[in-house]
Amino acid sequence: MSRVSASVTEDEANMQLSDNAINDLNLLAAWLAPDELTAEAALRPELMILAGHAVLPAIFGALTLAQSGNIPVLFSGGTGHSTLLLRQAMRNNRLTAHLNTQDLSEAQLLVKIALEVFHLSEEQLTVEVNSANCGENAAFSADLLIKTHSVPAQCLLVQDPLMQRRTGETFAFAWSQRGLNTHFINWPVFVPRLVSVAGKTVITGAQLPGIWEPERYVSMILGEMKRLNNDENGYGPAGAGFIGAVAIPPDIRAAWERLRADDGLSTPAR
Repeated sequence: MSRVSASVTEDEANMQLSDNAINDLNLLAAWLAPDELTAEAALRPELMILAGHAVLPAIFGALTLAQSGNIPVLFSGGTGHSTLLLRQAMRNNRLTAHLNTQDLSEAQLLVKIALEVFHLSEEQLTVEVNSANCGENAAFSADLLIKTHSVPAQCLLVQDPLMQRRTGETFAFAWSQRGLNTHFINWPVFVPRLVSVAGKTVITGAQLPGIWEPERYVSMILGEMKRLNNDENGYGPAGAGFIGAVAIPPDIRAAWERLRADDGLSTPAR
């Protein structure tokens, strides 16, 4: 699957970062977006879980695979941080602009895309509409599948690429707490990368436009690293306890520390 074409927005064209910052952000993004989908794993996953987020290219990529492979999909997402962003992204995309997004949860919005754009069958879909964060995505999805006696042995897990590692850790932790041994295959659909084009910094990796605003992109990377760090401010056992302890490789930690100390880290020009 090709994941190399770039899309450039007006805001991205104003984004200016140093070469060192670009290199460090790319290192962190690649680590935050682990891609474990091999040709063998893609043959017939028992289930795909698509957690609610607002990165339409990732959503479209996941549903394309579900459509071509007739893969059952569980959509998880109530109303949370990404709901308004997802509605806005849908309004701005020609494939989804006609869909009614008013008063719908993230999972319900994803179902609309699945049914009306990708023509998946209703029998293919399971919907969880109460979760408001990643921890609840994991917990409520597990509880729903336990209730319906349909817990898979192997599951393809899709989330906003920058949230993929934390989502995988959260699902593994929450499901193990319930005595479930499901093997999760992380699939961010694409791995984002920053490049400098004609002196401007742009986000590449997606086949379609509609990814992140640059300021949000940088903020998300730094925020995800903070959440994965096992200290009092993180989500690990030394902090909130939502995930297990995550081993952050030395080169990843060093890149994060450099970015945190970089007073010149730019935000999009206004």
